[in-house]
This record gives sequence, structure tokens and C-alpha cells, in this order.
Amino acid sequence: MEKFELTILGCGSALPTTRHFATSQVINLRDKLYMIDCGEGAQLQLRRSHLKCSRLNRIFISHLHGDHCFGLIGLISTFNLLGRTATLHVHAPEKFGPQLRDQLDFFCKGMDFSVEFHPIDTTRHALIYEDRSLSVYSIPLRHRIECSGFLFKEKATRPHIRRDMIDFYRIPISEINNIKNGKDWMTEEGTLVPHSMLTTPSAPPRTYAYCSDTCYLPELAALVQDVDLLFHEATFLHQDLKRAQETFHTTALQAATLARDSHAKKLCIGHFSARYEDEQPLLEEACSVFPQTILAKENLLIPI
Repeated sequence: MEKFELTILGCGSALPTTRHFATSQVINLRDKLYMIDCGEGAQLQLRRSHLKCSRLNRIFISHLHGDHCFGLIGLISTFNLLGRTATLHVHAPEKFGPQLRDQLDFFCKGMDFSVEFHPIDTTRHALIYEDRSLSVYSIPLRHRIECSGFLFKEKATRPHIRRDMIDFYRIPISEINNIKNGKDWMTEEGTLVPHSMLTTPSAPPRTYAYCSDTCYLPELAALVQDVDLLFHEATFLHQDLKRAQETFHTTALQAATLARDSHAKKLCIGHFSARYEDEQPLLEEACSVFPQTILAKENLLIPI
């Protein structure tokens, strides 16, 4: 199975603590890296996680609160010091475009690489990026400002060729790709060997959904249905529901309810309020509704 991993770089909320870094994550899909949010300290956490910066070409920013984007300009500056030449693509709400350009003009003049901005319509569930391995969709969230989650969908890989069949029918190497693409094989004796006998199906494509920051939105269940891993903010315990509603955040109980209703295979909760020195009660609350819940923590690597 091809690599599809999530690394948590930071899982704290707006108020800094000594326990957590600000929000940032990295997806590693087949050794290509995609960053989600870039709070302060993200570049330090990249180093601690032993992730290769040269493989990071796209950054997705959910919204323009500082704990989700204040680390971006520092990361870009460091990329320049490291001699980067490849274009860096930044996907973020449209209002960030002029702000990013002003920061680049002030702090990063004369870079040897370009930064290309891609605006996100935070009101729509839409395809915002696609390559040979992956499709990325926006997820409309409801926060105090414009905010988008992200749905990462792996594309199906080609079926696996059966080595025993290659040997048995003496199939030349030059024909293997054709067979993987669906071609049948004709033997020297004129017997047609169907493609299905020569291959085994590839693993089902995997999905990851990222939802932070937002108030509880039951309708999200339809957009993240059956995901392999759901990350959802759980800033507060449900006993602090009033504060969660005032700040447009979610409780651990609500995050778990969404995971249950969407039939997610696993839930990871994060974006913890600084008021909780121990996140175990948040985990217990979520597990009471959705037992397949884990706590985010710095440098945690989660295979998908």
C-alpha cells in the first residue's frame, strides 16, 4: 500500500501554552508533502518531524486567524535561505492574497523561487486542487471569519500485476504497463488471457478530512461521509458549550457526534483550549460517543 500519513505539527488553539504549538499539519502522500495551516513554530516542527522541506510544494490555509497562518512568512523566508527554487503554492481565503503579497514584498524580496496564490471560496464545497495522486476539496465551515476545511481524496492506483502469471505466460516486461491499464494478453497459441486473471485489485483509495475551526455543523456529515480519518477541532468540553457557541468552536462531544454520524473510521481531535492542562477528559468525552477517537499531539504520525 502506498504511503498516506498525517503528521501533527501543532494542535493548540489561539492562546499560546508550553504544552502545544499552534495549528499545523502535514500530509505525506507517496512522498509528496501537503501542509494544512501554518501556525507559529511550524518550521521548527517540520525539522523535529524529519520531514523533507523540498517535498513540500502546497500549503492550505483554512482561515486568517494568527494561530493558523502566522508561521507562513517565516517558513517562506527559511525556504529561501535553504536555496529553494521550486514554486510554492498557497491556497487560502481570497482576502489573504493582498496580505501575502505585501508580506512577501517587505520581508522576502529577491527570492529565488516564486509564491503562487490560489484563492478559496469558503462558501462552496468544490475541487480546489488536483494532481495524479490526489484531489483536494474545500469544506465550508462556520467560524467568526471566513473559514474552510479540506477533504483529501487519494486517487485509485492501478491494479497489481501477478508475478506468477507473468512467469507462467512469459509476458515481456514491455507489456506489463498495458496489462495494468486493462489490456488482456494473447498467448503464442492464440489463447486470450483476461486482464482480471493477470492482476489483483489495488487497495481502495483513502480519504482524510480536516475541520478546524468551526461551530458544530451536523450537515458536515454528508461532506465527510465514510472518511478513513477525520480531524475535527474539539476546543472545549461540553460543559463549556456556552463558551464554544460564543467563539464558534466545537466541543469534544459534538466532534464525536459528527464522526459517528459520518461513519468515519477514526477521529482525531485537537485545537485544544489553553484552559485545559489535561486533555484526557476531552478524549473520554469523545470516546463516550465515538470510541475510535485519539488525541492529537505534537509530532504524532497517523497512517491513513
